Amino acid sequence: MSGAELRLGRLFDRESGRSFITAFDHGTNLRVSPEAGKPLEVVENIVAGEPDGVLISPGLLKQAYHLFAFRGAPVPVLRADWTILDERMKDIGEHYRVICSPQEAAALGAGAMVMYLIMGPEEGTMFADNAQAIAGAAHEARRVGLPLIVEATLWGSRMSDKKDQDLLAYCCRIAAELGADAIKTEYTGDPETMAAVVEECPVPVLTLGGAKGGSEEAVLENARGAIEAGARGLIFGRNVWQADEPAKMSASLREVVHGVSVRR
Repeated sequence: MSGAELRLGRLFDRESGRSFITAFDHGTNLRVSPEAGKPLEVVENIVAGEPDGVLISPGLLKQAYHLFAFRGAPVPVLRADWTILDERMKDIGEHYRVICSPQEAAALGAGAMVMYLIMGPEEGTMFADNAQAIAGAAHEARRVGLPLIVEATLWGSRMSDKKDQDLLAYCCRIAAELGADAIKTEYTGDPETMAAVVEECPVPVLTLGGAKGGSEEAVLENARGAIEAGARGLIFGRNVWQADEPAKMSASLREVVHGVSVRR
């Protein structure tokens, strides 16, 4: 077993074989509403919700390291790249940059790292550069023993359907072929079509939560559909820490993922 495999395994529950990760990396490319609370307080509340991991930016992990420095703490999962997601910045075009290397992520204490693979941008060079960046990071990540999770999406401006089953399966397969150890991607909205995406991917697939849903039940229904389809877990952000009761939502999603209310 490699170091990357060992560290990836720490994100998955021994009994269920699945993982529940809460994402709070949004501040790198989206405006986080002040109503959400002070950043460190939000991270503290997320950790209190007992996820298996927390997706976080390099700067915020540096500030919040003490919230992860104890036995039984969730695994810090580092966001290692940047793109434009805020609609108010779309006028400057589509851009992609790597902001943290695997070596730097490991030095910060990350147990895994996440990078985007965005299919369908206006400029083909952006997609080519994105793929090259992932391949290079996968090579270095193996060398330092850090698992690479690729967030494979159809967020490019040329994509009209962000949840197209065939294109999502294609994007996830590309990410796996480039060296991803696991995939984060959209839930298609239907367990049957999502199952096809999962089955075509040779590495574990986890689904993202996206923008805050209309109701708690709608969020949980999507989560249940993803798990039913064979997803190995969830990486949900705004639907957790923007919920009316974040701790309750976190507990509900843990139960969906693991089948029981898991306590550390």
